[in-house]
Amino acid sequence: MASAESNRATHLHLLTLLLLTISLPHRSLSIRIPDPVFGCLNGVVRTTVGYCGGSKLNPVYRSLGDHAESVQVEYDPKVISYTQLLEVFWASHDSRQVFGQGPDVGNQYRSVIFTNGTEERRLAGVSKEREQLKSRSSVVVTQIQQLGTFYPAEPEHQKFELKQSPFLRQLMGNLPEVDLENSSLAAKLNGYAAELCPPGIQKQIDAKINDILRKGWPVLRDV
Repeated sequence: MASAESNRATHLHLLTLLLLTISLPHRSLSIRIPDPVFGCLNGVVRTTVGYCGGSKLNPVYRSLGDHAESVQVEYDPKVISYTQLLEVFWASHDSRQVFGQGPDVGNQYRSVIFTNGTEERRLAGVSKEREQLKSRSSVVVTQIQQLGTFYPAEPEHQKFELKQSPFLRQLMGNLPEVDLENSSLAAKLNGYAAELCPPGIQKQIDAKINDILRKGWPVLRDV
Protein backbone atom coordinates (compact mmCIF):
# COMPACT_ATOMS: atom_id res chain seq x y z
CA MET A 1 0.00 0.00 0.00
CA ALA A 2 2.82 2.41 0.86
CA SER A 3 4.43 1.67 -2.48
CA ALA A 4 1.22 2.47 -4.35
CA GLU A 5 0.90 5.78 -2.53
CA SER A 6 4.52 6.63 -3.36
CA ASN A 7 3.99 5.86 -7.04
CA ARG A 8 0.83 7.97 -7.07
CA ALA A 9 2.64 10.90 -5.49
CA THR A 10 5.15 11.01 -8.36
CA HIS A 11 2.32 11.90 -10.75
CA LEU A 12 1.14 14.90 -8.76
CA HIS A 13 2.36 18.39 -9.51
CA LEU A 14 1.98 21.68 -7.72
CA LEU A 15 0.76 24.87 -9.29
CA THR A 16 0.91 27.97 -7.15
CA LEU A 17 -1.17 30.92 -8.30
CA LEU A 18 -2.65 34.13 -6.99
CA LEU A 19 -5.50 33.94 -4.50
CA LEU A 20 -8.12 36.46 -5.55
CA THR A 21 -10.61 38.20 -3.32
CA ILE A 22 -13.45 39.82 -5.23
CA SER A 23 -17.05 40.84 -4.65
CA LEU A 24 -19.65 39.19 -6.87
CA PRO A 25 -22.73 41.27 -7.80
CA HIS A 26 -25.22 38.76 -6.36
CA ARG A 27 -23.38 38.26 -3.07
CA SER A 28 -22.86 40.53 -0.10
CA LEU A 29 -19.56 38.96 0.91
CA SER A 30 -16.20 38.73 -0.75
CA ILE A 31 -15.28 35.24 -1.87
CA ARG A 32 -11.90 33.72 -2.63
CA ILE A 33 -12.23 32.83 -6.28
CA PRO A 34 -9.36 30.57 -7.47
CA ASP A 35 -9.45 28.25 -4.46
CA PRO A 36 -13.07 27.12 -5.14
CA VAL A 37 -12.68 27.35 -8.93
CA PHE A 38 -9.64 25.08 -9.04
CA GLY A 39 -11.00 22.66 -6.45
CA CYS A 40 -13.96 21.88 -8.71
CA LEU A 41 -11.85 20.78 -11.66
CA ASN A 42 -11.44 17.11 -12.49
CA GLY A 43 -7.79 16.21 -11.94
CA VAL A 44 -7.25 18.62 -9.06
CA VAL A 45 -6.36 16.61 -5.97
CA ARG A 46 -6.35 19.33 -3.33
CA THR A 47 -5.99 23.07 -2.84
CA THR A 48 -4.31 25.06 -0.08
CA VAL A 49 -4.50 28.81 0.40
CA GLY A 50 -1.48 30.57 1.80
CA TYR A 51 1.26 33.12 1.32
CA CYS A 52 4.17 33.16 -1.10
CA GLY A 53 6.59 35.37 -2.99
CA GLY A 54 7.99 37.45 -0.14
CA SER A 55 10.97 37.48 2.20
CA LYS A 56 9.19 37.55 5.58
CA LEU A 57 9.54 34.34 7.56
CA ASN A 58 6.37 32.66 8.80
CA PRO A 59 3.87 35.26 7.56
CA VAL A 60 0.34 35.33 8.94
CA TYR A 61 -2.81 36.98 7.63
CA ARG A 62 -2.42 40.11 9.75
CA SER A 63 1.30 40.36 9.03
CA LEU A 64 2.09 39.28 5.47
CA GLY A 65 5.12 41.42 4.86
CA ASP A 66 5.82 41.37 1.11
CA HIS A 67 4.07 38.06 0.38
CA ALA A 68 1.11 37.59 -1.97
CA GLU A 69 -2.04 35.78 -0.92
CA SER A 70 -1.83 32.57 -2.95
CA VAL A 71 -3.43 29.22 -3.64
CA GLN A 72 -1.42 26.06 -4.17
CA VAL A 73 -3.05 23.53 -6.49
CA GLU A 74 -2.02 19.88 -6.40
CA TYR A 75 -3.12 18.09 -9.56
CA ASP A 76 -2.72 14.96 -11.66
CA PRO A 77 -1.24 15.89 -15.09
CA LYS A 78 -2.74 12.71 -16.60
CA VAL A 79 -6.17 14.28 -16.09
CA ILE A 80 -5.57 18.03 -16.38
CA SER A 81 -2.58 19.92 -17.74
CA TYR A 82 -0.62 22.87 -16.41
CA THR A 83 -1.73 24.88 -19.44
CA GLN A 84 -5.41 24.14 -18.74
CA LEU A 85 -4.98 25.34 -15.16
CA LEU A 86 -3.38 28.53 -16.44
CA GLU A 87 -6.42 29.13 -18.66
CA VAL A 88 -8.63 28.97 -15.57
CA PHE A 89 -6.25 31.37 -13.81
CA TRP A 90 -6.58 34.01 -16.54
CA ALA A 91 -10.36 33.65 -16.67
CA SER A 92 -10.72 34.03 -12.90
CA HIS A 93 -9.25 37.48 -12.31
CA ASP A 94 -8.24 40.83 -13.80
CA SER A 95 -4.62 40.37 -14.85
CA ARG A 96 -4.39 44.01 -15.96
CA GLN A 97 -5.11 45.67 -12.62
CA VAL A 98 -1.91 46.82 -10.92
CA PHE A 99 -1.42 45.54 -7.35
CA GLY A 100 -5.04 44.77 -6.67
CA GLN A 101 -8.30 43.06 -7.55
CA GLY A 102 -11.44 45.16 -7.66
CA PRO A 103 -11.75 47.13 -4.41
CA ASP A 104 -8.89 45.20 -2.78
CA VAL A 105 -5.71 47.15 -3.43
CA GLY A 106 -2.26 46.30 -2.12
CA ASN A 107 0.88 44.33 -2.78
CA GLN A 108 -0.63 41.16 -1.32
CA TYR A 109 -3.26 41.16 -4.08
CA ARG A 110 -0.80 41.35 -6.97
CA SER A 111 -1.23 38.93 -9.87
CA VAL A 112 1.53 36.31 -9.80
CA ILE A 113 2.28 32.88 -11.19
CA PHE A 114 4.94 31.05 -9.17
CA THR A 115 6.72 28.47 -11.31
CA ASN A 116 8.65 25.39 -10.30
CA GLY A 117 11.28 24.85 -12.98
CA THR A 118 12.21 26.01 -16.48
CA GLU A 119 9.37 24.27 -18.34
CA GLU A 120 6.68 25.75 -16.11
CA ARG A 121 8.21 29.19 -16.55
CA ARG A 122 8.20 28.75 -20.34
CA LEU A 123 4.56 27.63 -20.38
CA ALA A 124 3.54 30.47 -18.08
CA GLY A 125 5.33 32.96 -20.33
CA VAL A 126 3.63 31.64 -23.46
CA SER A 127 0.30 31.74 -21.68
CA LYS A 128 0.86 35.33 -20.57
CA GLU A 129 1.76 36.40 -24.12
CA ARG A 130 -1.42 34.78 -25.41
CA GLU A 131 -3.44 36.64 -22.79
CA GLN A 132 -1.83 39.94 -23.79
CA LEU A 133 -2.76 39.40 -27.43
CA LYS A 134 -6.46 39.39 -26.51
CA SER A 135 -6.26 43.17 -26.06
CA ARG A 136 -3.54 45.78 -26.54
CA SER A 137 -5.50 48.54 -24.81
CA SER A 138 -3.78 47.72 -21.50
CA VAL A 139 -0.86 45.67 -20.23
CA VAL A 140 -1.06 42.28 -18.51
CA VAL A 141 0.80 43.01 -15.26
CA THR A 142 0.95 39.41 -13.99
CA GLN A 143 4.38 38.57 -12.64
CA ILE A 144 6.09 35.21 -13.22
CA GLN A 145 8.40 34.25 -10.37
CA GLN A 146 10.33 31.22 -9.22
CA LEU A 147 8.49 29.40 -6.45
CA GLY A 148 10.10 29.85 -3.05
CA THR A 149 8.64 28.84 0.29
CA PHE A 150 4.87 28.49 0.35
CA TYR A 151 3.35 29.12 3.76
CA PRO A 152 -0.13 27.60 4.29
CA ALA A 153 -2.61 30.11 5.69
CA GLU A 154 -4.30 29.73 9.06
CA PRO A 155 -7.00 27.01 9.34
CA GLU A 156 -9.87 29.51 9.29
CA HIS A 157 -8.91 30.51 5.75
CA GLN A 158 -8.85 26.96 4.37
CA LYS A 159 -11.97 25.73 2.50
CA PHE A 160 -13.68 28.96 3.54
CA GLU A 161 -16.81 28.59 1.40
CA LEU A 162 -17.39 25.00 2.47
CA LYS A 163 -17.16 26.00 6.13
CA GLN A 164 -20.07 28.39 5.62
CA SER A 165 -22.30 25.37 4.87
CA PRO A 166 -22.98 23.21 7.97
CA PHE A 167 -25.18 21.04 5.75
CA LEU A 168 -22.29 20.05 3.47
CA ARG A 169 -19.96 19.58 6.43
CA GLN A 170 -22.51 17.22 7.98
CA LEU A 171 -22.87 15.27 4.73
CA MET A 172 -19.10 14.71 4.81
CA GLY A 173 -19.25 13.42 8.38
CA ASN A 174 -17.89 16.60 10.02
CA LEU A 175 -14.25 15.81 9.27
CA PRO A 176 -11.56 17.12 11.66
CA GLU A 177 -9.84 20.31 10.50
CA VAL A 178 -6.64 18.65 9.27
CA ASP A 179 -8.58 16.05 7.25
CA LEU A 180 -10.80 18.75 5.78
CA GLU A 181 -7.82 20.78 4.61
CA ASN A 182 -6.25 17.79 2.82
CA SER A 183 -9.44 16.29 1.40
CA SER A 184 -9.99 16.13 -2.36
CA LEU A 185 -13.73 15.96 -1.73
CA ALA A 186 -13.57 19.09 0.44
CA ALA A 187 -11.76 20.94 -2.36
CA LYS A 188 -14.54 20.05 -4.78
CA LEU A 189 -17.35 20.87 -2.34
CA ASN A 190 -15.66 24.19 -1.57
CA GLY A 191 -16.25 25.12 -5.20
CA TYR A 192 -19.75 23.69 -5.11
CA ALA A 193 -20.63 25.78 -2.05
CA ALA A 194 -19.40 28.90 -3.86
CA GLU A 195 -21.46 27.92 -6.94
CA LEU A 196 -18.31 28.12 -9.05
CA CYS A 197 -18.12 24.58 -10.41
CA PRO A 198 -18.58 23.99 -14.15
CA PRO A 199 -22.30 23.27 -14.81
CA GLY A 200 -21.72 19.57 -15.41
CA ILE A 201 -19.89 19.06 -12.14
CA GLN A 202 -22.41 21.22 -10.25
CA LYS A 203 -25.25 18.99 -11.52
CA GLN A 204 -23.28 15.83 -10.73
CA ILE A 205 -22.84 16.90 -7.11
CA ASP A 206 -26.51 17.93 -6.89
CA ALA A 207 -27.55 14.45 -8.03
CA LYS A 208 -25.20 12.75 -5.56
CA ILE A 209 -26.51 14.81 -2.63
CA ASN A 210 -30.16 14.24 -3.61
CA ASP A 211 -29.51 10.49 -3.81
CA ILE A 212 -28.01 10.49 -0.30
CA LEU A 213 -30.96 12.46 1.06
CA ARG A 214 -33.45 10.01 -0.48
CA LYS A 215 -31.64 7.02 1.04
CA GLY A 216 -31.15 8.71 4.38
CA TRP A 217 -27.44 7.90 4.46
CA PRO A 218 -25.69 11.06 5.67
CA VAL A 219 -22.03 10.51 4.73
CA LEU A 220 -20.75 11.77 1.36
CA ARG A 221 -17.50 10.06 0.41
CA ASP A 222 -16.97 11.11 -3.19
CA VAL A 223 -18.58 12.89 -6.11
